[in-house]
Amino acid sequence: MSDLQGLPFEDSRRLTGPNLWFGSCGASLEALLPGAHREQARLRWMSLVRALCQRLGWVDGPLCARVHAKGATLAFAAPEDQLFTATELNEWAWQQALEETQAQPAAAPWPRLYAPGHPVVGDERSAAATLLALAVAEARPELMALLQEARLRHLPAYLDEDLLSLGAGCGHEAWPVDALPSLVEVPWERLHGIPTALVTGSNGKTTTTRLLAAMVAAQGLSAGYTCTDGICIQGELLETGDFSGPMGARAVLRDRRVEVAILETARGGLLRRGLAVAQAEVAVVTNVSADHFGEYGVHTLEDLTAVKLVVAQAVTEGGLLVLNADDDQLAAMGPLQTGALGWFSLKDDHPLLLGHRRLGGATCGLREGHLHLFWQGEHHELGEVAAMPLSMEGRAAYNVSNLAGAALAARALGVPPPVIANVLRSFGSAPGDNPGRLEAWAVGGIRVYLDYAHNPEGLQGLLDVAVGGGRPARLGLLLGQAGNREDVAIRELAATAARQAPDLVILKDMDGYLRGREPGEVPDILRAELIGCGLPGEHLRTILSEEAAVLALLEWARPGDLLVLPVHGSRAKETTRSWLDQLAAEGWRAGDPVAFIPGTDEAG
Repeated sequence: MSDLQGLPFEDSRRLTGPNLWFGSCGASLEALLPGAHREQARLRWMSLVRALCQRLGWVDGPLCARVHAKGATLAFAAPEDQLFTATELNEWAWQQALEETQAQPAAAPWPRLYAPGHPVVGDERSAAATLLALAVAEARPELMALLQEARLRHLPAYLDEDLLSLGAGCGHEAWPVDALPSLVEVPWERLHGIPTALVTGSNGKTTTTRLLAAMVAAQGLSAGYTCTDGICIQGELLETGDFSGPMGARAVLRDRRVEVAILETARGGLLRRGLAVAQAEVAVVTNVSADHFGEYGVHTLEDLTAVKLVVAQAVTEGGLLVLNADDDQLAAMGPLQTGALGWFSLKDDHPLLLGHRRLGGATCGLREGHLHLFWQGEHHELGEVAAMPLSMEGRAAYNVSNLAGAALAARALGVPPPVIANVLRSFGSAPGDNPGRLEAWAVGGIRVYLDYAHNPEGLQGLLDVAVGGGRPARLGLLLGQAGNREDVAIRELAATAARQAPDLVILKDMDGYLRGREPGEVPDILRAELIGCGLPGEHLRTILSEEAAVLALLEWARPGDLLVLPVHGSRAKETTRSWLDQLAAEGWRAGDPVAFIPGTDEAG
């Protein structure tokens, strides 16, 4: 549920997999906590939920009431086949707890709302009867029997509103939820899981995912992967858009061509629904930076790190959790995780790597310009980083981290070191290897960099690489931010840009990422901060469309200039890439008309 205006909670949702609060399914809501009687209301919610779960016959499972800056997250475990009932129970229990403790502020009381078929606040006996009826109607004993049998057989199972699948990839079968087979009708002997990798972090997820997929494919296996740009099977892009959540993961895991799955796993999906998979051979956390604060109770780097580390719950016995030793949060919280760890770093003599290797642990690090992999007591030199295309001759430090993390994860998936080294030497040399991520053009006398760079850390890394290639005559920059970022995060992005003193900044909306903001609202915040940082107003323009903004920068450019283009919309990225390729093919020179591209719709 969303847009719950007039109610004492902002979001109520099902948790369909292991999550930040517990390792099973359940329900969660983001409660508004009034100042008075907040502790009494929280404790009463816990009491009501426990009593009702017992009344419904649900196993006494985990219960979480986590207070944070904006309120509290209230979550509890529930059976897989009764999650809608669980959300009803959660919402009722919180409203009932508030009413009993008289916690509503008089200035803004929450109304007692009721709709037929839903539990009534203020009448616990009636509410319990309604919830019991809902639970009985929603219960699917045949589904639960299949899920239990799959667990006993250590088989992965994936469930959504329409489909149940048992096994994964080339070893799965699927059935509509309204036409499930009996236990004896399932071809259990044909079902099996497939090697699976999860990739999360603040930056570098898509690049790491694509690297892993290339390494698996180079070994001769059929790879399927999901990322923020789409779904790709055997090198074919099947869908475009952001598929870094559970829906994309299920699409790959239900494709019979797939022998190995690599799943980008974004923060939003982890918090809204939990993990899409409960079993993975390897999980990678690339890094954690201050981003996405203010949503779902995440307000600090420690909070965000805990969210990213949810992927550790899926790592199977004998699997590997791969972490970035150069990230302070991961270095502090990683050793607290259970199971085997692998560490990567830009410094092979990092204390974490040295200590881990002495204990026989897996590491990958940079030493004297070369990547070194240590695995099960064996040392493998993977090659000179400057010769690896993704490193931009060693200047792209964040991509060197991605190379090291991907190499370690690939070894955990069984890819031999020589295959890993070959991919590191070649990946990124072809335009289609890593589209939209640190792509560079020298066209018409200018240099152009295209990247996703969606937060201050990512933008700083991109600018370091671009400007580090030689100070341009002029610097032109495209700048935008998703609407679900807090104002302070949007201003920090602008401050990062201002430090490079660009000659032109075109402010844009992120296509498809307004997320509650009005068109032009984010560019206005960026503009105010850029001017506050000393950038002249005449250096700023607002063009809301990403494609039109790119065109305006191309028309502005002159020989010797540098354009840095963080482009985010799928269509805009593809359009920008095709424009630059065509300009290069036609021998265009900066300052010439860009005749084949339609004009702009400029705002401001």
